[in-house]
Amino acid sequence: MELKCVGILTSGGDSPGMNAAVRAVTRAAIFNGIEVKGIYRGYKGLITGEIKPFKTENVSNIIQQGGTILKTARCMEFMTIEGRKTAHDRMVQEGIDCLVVIGGDGSLTGARIFASEFNFPIVGIPGTIDNDLYGTDTTIGYDTALNTIMEAVDKIRDTANSHDRLFFIEVMGRDAGFLALNGAIASGAEAAIIPEIATEQDQLAELIENGFRKSKNSSIVLVAESDITGGAMGLAERVKNEYPQYDVRVTILGHIQRGGSPTANDRILASRMGLAAIEALLEDQRNVMIGIQNDQIVYVPFNKAIKNDKPINRELLNVLRTLSI
Repeated sequence: MELKCVGILTSGGDSPGMNAAVRAVTRAAIFNGIEVKGIYRGYKGLITGEIKPFKTENVSNIIQQGGTILKTARCMEFMTIEGRKTAHDRMVQEGIDCLVVIGGDGSLTGARIFASEFNFPIVGIPGTIDNDLYGTDTTIGYDTALNTIMEAVDKIRDTANSHDRLFFIEVMGRDAGFLALNGAIASGAEAAIIPEIATEQDQLAELIENGFRKSKNSSIVLVAESDITGGAMGLAERVKNEYPQYDVRVTILGHIQRGGSPTANDRILASRMGLAAIEALLEDQRNVMIGIQNDQIVYVPFNKAIKNDKPINRELLNVLRTLSI
């Protein structure tokens, strides 16, 4: 099939580097003689028709910006067959014959359903700070978020060292512990409490009973936000009840982790993936997510990327445990 016009949208939670990906998709398409249309506010824009032609200059000077110039929105309507039909009609009307979706798990799930219902070529690019998509070593925004966490924890440690306290710092990641675990290693935290191993052991009890704070006057523990871990507030509550001798403080880093100018790593990753998305479409690939494995670009079928849980690297648990004595 000859590609004449590609639509591009960002969906779900924003992540630093999404703009670099929008820029790369736009310019790679134009380089290959394909027209580009930017779709605003994710799948919502497909339904409401918030679509405009993109030229090279539309994506000038955005590689360094966090967030997404295309905006993003949750769209309940797209979850209905009628909403998706409206979206499809709108794309036909606009002359869009293939789509690049930049987003996380939910966004790619929507893309997969849409692609199969209307036999429409879609390629996904993994943009999420959570790094929770299967089939890719890393996702756009993850490295930047990790650096933000590291800087925040470094600052908290300065004040923690002045007091005898136990600090719980809650980081994002939904039900994935990648940010908590790697953030803990990078910032020299004492422990990370993550959902992946919460069912195997009581991480809090283990932390305190293993002679917690043997030689330290303050301790920092990173906690993944998750119903499974109970989050930082839930754990602080437990400490108050079960180990009242400890003075506990909670910091929830929240949306600060999503913002900021992307790191060099995220800009390069987004640029490579954006170009790869256009190359995939030109090769007649469809319903695949662009991934990176061992620094090589790979195509991961949507089914695999969404359905499979990405495993945590258990060697990293050992690194953290050994180095936090």
